[in-house]
Amino acid sequence: MAPIASDLTEEQRKLLCALLGNVELTLLYKASVHGYQASAFHERCDNQGPTLLVAYNCSGYIFGGYTSVDYAQSGQQITDKEALLFSIRHGTTLCNRVNSGRHARLDNAGGPNFGQQLYFCYENQPVVEEQWGNSFSFNPGKMYGDNTKLTECEVYKVKEILQVSVKEKPWRNILWTAKQKEELMGLIRNYKPLMASVSRVRILMIGPVGAGKSSFFNSINSIFMGHVTSKAMSGFAGTSVTTQFRTYPVKEGCERKPLSFVLCDTMGLEEQSGAGLDIEDIRSILQGHIPNRYKFNPTTPFKPDEQKASKPASLQEKIHCVVYVIDTTKISLMSRKLEEKLNSIRSQLNSLAIPQIVLMTKVDEACPHVQNDLRDTYASSYIKSKVQEVSSRLGVSMSCVLPVKNYSQELELEINCDILLLNALQQMLRFANDYLDDDDDPF
Repeated sequence: MAPIASDLTEEQRKLLCALLGNVELTLLYKASVHGYQASAFHERCDNQGPTLLVAYNCSGYIFGGYTSVDYAQSGQQITDKEALLFSIRHGTTLCNRVNSGRHARLDNAGGPNFGQQLYFCYENQPVVEEQWGNSFSFNPGKMYGDNTKLTECEVYKVKEILQVSVKEKPWRNILWTAKQKEELMGLIRNYKPLMASVSRVRILMIGPVGAGKSSFFNSINSIFMGHVTSKAMSGFAGTSVTTQFRTYPVKEGCERKPLSFVLCDTMGLEEQSGAGLDIEDIRSILQGHIPNRYKFNPTTPFKPDEQKASKPASLQEKIHCVVYVIDTTKISLMSRKLEEKLNSIRSQLNSLAIPQIVLMTKVDEACPHVQNDLRDTYASSYIKSKVQEVSSRLGVSMSCVLPVKNYSQELELEINCDILLLNALQQMLRFANDYLDDDDDPF
């Protein structure tokens, strides 16, 4: 008998796997084949370990829930801190985790339910039923468009993919000592641009919404201030938190001594046209035409006044190194449109001979071994595979791809995090000097 086909597209499957971690999905139950009856559901899904329920309605919503605890018809209220509800709409995932201290579901002989609030295949019919409860906080309109009629309901077995993520020999050598941190800070503190006409090199950060551009500046600033800071607005709100072109000088300690580089932050890239940072704006930034605090307009690229446009900017005002900031956990989920936009930017930079680096953020979220110990970053075979993947997709050398962890929820500095960040910054400064060492002005 031929295997039963899943209704999930490959992109939707990747989104769900990214939501749950490094897992694989195996179809257990399909209502249109096995029936919408609770007995059919339990026959195929009981005692299968963690499961993911995926429902579809005629309004195009894909939604459901995850539970890490077996279905067993025990009649008991189930506590499951991992339980969640989700919805996929237009390539975006909405997630609602179980509220603290609340039961995730009732494990009875009926159809699957979450928090006794959301019932699937209710009373053996192709419908979803919402009832009052406080286990989950969700908006039915956003989750399934208030359309309760189901066109399909599937349940998948969720299995963690076990893999050797740490190798005996690191694939990059790095020293994880306090002495190494001080040496890196000293090199950066004493760094001077190669050309006397440039007092501070300018490093431009480019990347998708939520990748961690602003957080990288905050993290570097934190290291040199000696405590965690949050000068640049960061976070994730579905669209870019950064709406202006910002130039952030880094200053050290109480004396606020400025260092010889500036990190330039931009609006996040988005795959849709007319949204996020416009490629034409990037060229204006590279040429040194866009002023600090200029507010981007995604539908109208920046237009320099005629007088400024006719007069080339000085080398001091131009960009000397470009850094693509990519979320490690979303490399495999990068859409073709976004990849094409990044490659278009890269082609433009290549023509101008501007050196480029890829900063892979959130490595701790991508690999559990790295989450346990950041010193395993360059010993993790999984992180190495992500470096290879982003290198291939963006067409940059693996030596130009640098994994880091930004400060996000920490209250105190952590030496291994600092060493990763400082190593990355040191490479950026070296690349900027390589650009300044080129006698030919590309503009």
